[in-house]
Amino acid sequence: MRTHAISDDLWSLIVAVLPAGRRRGRPWNDHRRTLEGIIWRYRTGSPWCDLPEHFGPWQSVAERHLRWSVDGIYARIFAAIASDLDAEDADLGALLSVDSTSVRAHQHAAGARPRAPHRGDLSNYKKYLHEPDDHAIGHSRGGLTTKIHALTDQLCSPVTLALSAGQAGDNPMLWPLLAARRSNSDAPFHLLADKANSHDSTRAQLRRLKIAHTIPERSDQITRRKTKGRNRGRPPGFSGRIYKHRNTVERSFNRLKHWRAVATRYDKYALTYLSGATLAAIITYHRVRN
Repeated sequence: MRTHAISDDLWSLIVAVLPAGRRRGRPWNDHRRTLEGIIWRYRTGSPWCDLPEHFGPWQSVAERHLRWSVDGIYARIFAAIASDLDAEDADLGALLSVDSTSVRAHQHAAGARPRAPHRGDLSNYKKYLHEPDDHAIGHSRGGLTTKIHALTDQLCSPVTLALSAGQAGDNPMLWPLLAARRSNSDAPFHLLADKANSHDSTRAQLRRLKIAHTIPERSDQITRRKTKGRNRGRPPGFSGRIYKHRNTVERSFNRLKHWRAVATRYDKYALTYLSGATLAAIITYHRVRN
């Protein structure tokens, strides 16, 4: 059974972000062993209660995952890994691709309830910050779905991730992704997006933000522009040579979906599912660069 997903080099970056041990009460189980258990669960898609015993009590591992998700530990780990990027690889972030992928939500992912107030020191966690009201689960004739939105670099590594309900559009989620990217790094980049982001308002906002972009026009936009005759204006700039690099975001989703609990959502809460996807991105990010 493969249980060692965290290398010593990666652990040296992670341990600096994890919280210190408790001053009172029962001490925590070993952080590294617990994190290995969380990775095992998302890699295999197994229920928490089937976690192998050598990772510790499954309830403790699941509770730790919830606590770290609420505290934003995974996001800070990902930021620490990204900041460790070598200077000679900095140009890999010059082209960033954006897209989304739909994920089927298992029936057990539905029916999230707030935590009971008598659950000890976790009672303050019953109102989760940043948890959407719909828990990022969409209802349609096809069933329950969640959409993962990602901004990736040229090594097919996610730079930022976000969730929405399965029926949500891609264009509104572009701005949270860009805001997260700009909060972590002020390095300039060129954005590659598909026709879902081909809106005049989107292009105008990207110009205001001084973000270079390559986005193809939709066929209806081309037709409408041509019907205007001499007043149709110039078409937006587009380079097929640059746009062909947008496939990196599709390859990134392929890598993330090797993790079975990411390819199918079993988590009731969006924040724990996003943390699982972020953890998969952390492992992928570090392995690609090493």
